[in-house]
Parts: sequence; C-alpha cells; structure tokens
Amino acid sequence: MGVAEKNRSVDVCVCTFRRPELADTLRSIAALDVPSGFDIRVIVADNDDGPTAELLVATLAETLKLPISYRHCPARNISIARNACLDASTADFVAFLDDDETASSRWLAELVATADLSGAAAVLGPVRARYRPDAPDWMRRGDFHSTLPVWVGGEIRTGYTCNVLLRMGADCLCGRRFSLARGQTGGEDTEFFDHMVKAGGRIAFSPHAWVDEVVPRARAAFDWLRRRRFRVGQTHGHLLGRDAHGLALVRQVGLASAKAVFCFASAIPVAISPVRRNRSVLRGIMHVGVVSGLVGVREIRQYGLPSPQEGGKRAA
Repeated sequence: MGVAEKNRSVDVCVCTFRRPELADTLRSIAALDVPSGFDIRVIVADNDDGPTAELLVATLAETLKLPISYRHCPARNISIARNACLDASTADFVAFLDDDETASSRWLAELVATADLSGAAAVLGPVRARYRPDAPDWMRRGDFHSTLPVWVGGEIRTGYTCNVLLRMGADCLCGRRFSLARGQTGGEDTEFFDHMVKAGGRIAFSPHAWVDEVVPRARAAFDWLRRRRFRVGQTHGHLLGRDAHGLALVRQVGLASAKAVFCFASAIPVAISPVRRNRSVLRGIMHVGVVSGLVGVREIRQYGLPSPQEGGKRAA
C-alpha cells in the first residue's frame, strides 16, 4: 500500500492594529473554499502596545473552529508585525490579507491555482473598494481606492501585501524580511517586492482572487488620497535614487518633474470633470513625491498613529 501524499500548507497572515473589522476578516477566512490538498492556518500579528486583539482572536478561534496562532508584537511598526508572521510560519505558502478586508470564498483557491500554473514566487490578487453611501460621487465613479498591480513592459515589478501569496521555498524569498526603517512610513511592501524581483523572483496576477475593503469616512477624502499618492511617490523615488548618482540622478529628477508638470497641466482642460481632473492632479502629486524621494526628503509617517485612519494604513 502506497504512502498517502502529504498535504501542502498555507499560513494566512493578518497584521492588526486596533481594528474591530478584524472579526469580519477572520470570519471570511473561516468561510473559504479551502483548495484541495491544502491545510490552512491563520497567524494574527497584533501591533498594538498591549495585546488588545487577543480576546477577540481567541473567541473567534473557538467559535469558528479556525486554527489561529496569535502573536503580540508591539512597537506600532508594521514591518515588525509582518516579519513576526514570516518568522512564525512553517508553511509552503504565506498569504497576506489586511485586517479591514474580507476574502471572497474562492480567494485562496484562485491564488494557489495561479501559483501552481505560473510557478511565480509571488501572486497578487485585486482589492475591490467598497464605498459608503456618503462617499463623494467623483470618488465612487473613479474608484480611487481599489488596488491592482502595475505592469511595466509586460511585467509586474513590485507588489503589495493587502492581497498576496508567497511561495516560501523560492530562493528569492529565502530569509527576506520587511524593512524596519519603513515600518512607520509605509512602502515596506514596495521595497520588499522590488528587492525580490531584482533577486530573480517573478510576480504573477490572479484576477479572480478578490478581496473587498470598505473605505472608511476618513479615507474617503481628497486629502487622504493626496498624502497617500505623495508617499507612494516618495518610496518610488528613494528606490530609484539608490541606483542613480550624478548626472543619472539629475536626469531622474528632471524626468519626474516634467511628468508632474504635464499631469498638472493635463488637469486644466478637464477641470469640469472631477474624476479626470482629480486623477491627473493626484498623479502629478505622486511625481512630486518621486522628486522628493530622489533628493532624499524623509518619508511621511503613516503607521503607528493614534488611529489607523489618520495617516493611512496601507502602502501600495
């Protein structure tokens, strides 16, 4: 009689900081269609000063019959929480999901199927923004908060942790961790995947691996989008600046400045259209952030604030 083949494993990791929405996140994981031949476990990394999520997690673990490993990793530094998840994992794959998101029933199965088909080190899924009824009409129509990967020359060169599956046996991920220096500014995921790709890793996209995220009132504002776009640009500028010096750096600054001017100018002819105008202005602000990062301006702080909504929680 042959030996039964051992199941593969996935650790679904959720970093949390004072979010009651974590309960809905865990319920959605419990309701997943678990891919055939896989065992799943949940790792919750609590980044608050005290173990404020511990009781909620323990209660839901018992109620939902969900295997959950709770880790208290204080310091209000998101990279510490992400690294605690990676350190605690012994699985073949690690999936990251945010603590204010809910997974669709086929989320994990779709990610795994894409990983098996592509052989990629990382697989990204889409994040669908769900707006409240009082969100600005232009924001709802333009869908400014959903998250999708960016292709450059037919490739995805960086990623995000709000919906991703990592193949932990990949050489490009061996021992890789998130930057503690970016743990309060954001951009730690951008840097993580940028370095992973430069080490030879590939990123694939699973278009049907949906997760949903309700946009809170504090983020349904132009000012929040402005700060987020600027910080994204800063991170990109810092990463570009590492490989550019002298005239190459001057050229990068000039190119980003020209792009910013073009975007702001493009907003003028479409000023009567809030969606198109704001999209152009926000893109211009992102390029201003790139210039800021290229010249070494310190990135704005986004994590570890009194309320997760005040400075933005996730970096794309």
